[in-house]
Amino acid sequence: MRVLVGYASENGSTREIAERMAGHLRGCGHDAEALPLDRAGDVDAYEAAVLGSAVRGGSWIPAAAEYARRHAEALAGRPVWLFSVGTGHLSGDRPAEHASEPKEVLGLREAVGPREYRLFAGSLAPEHMTAGEREGYERNGGRYGDFRDWPEVDAWAGRIAAELLR
Repeated sequence: MRVLVGYASENGSTREIAERMAGHLRGCGHDAEALPLDRAGDVDAYEAAVLGSAVRGGSWIPAAAEYARRHAEALAGRPVWLFSVGTGHLSGDRPAEHASEPKEVLGLREAVGPREYRLFAGSLAPEHMTAGEREGYERNGGRYGDFRDWPEVDAWAGRIAAELLR
């Protein structure tokens, strides 16, 4: 099956997750392509889509939100999975399952009807933030580092690959 793994990435973490997913899907026999959503083109060229974005300030990057809105009708007619990548849920003691969904995902649940949504931890370095952002992040217990859980990403891509074969 031809699959778009579309992403919007700020500092590369989301891109690397999308590329890993596309590679896993290819390894399972699908024709998967990881592309930045501001260059992805028409969704009609694909039979399925996995769309993801970095989360900044509780929202998807505009390129991801715009792509999903513009292609919502076509996406609703095919298998779709959504994911977000961020580190906000790593601040303090708040576990990932209690992180709020980006508002764009809430809207896409109704418009597109994705099969599943996942929030993945990303990576964050001090240079990815302004001085003011760093100060607030650190004051609230935020940590820097690479928090991506590659086995979790691989497992999710494997489940998607299996569903596409049904």
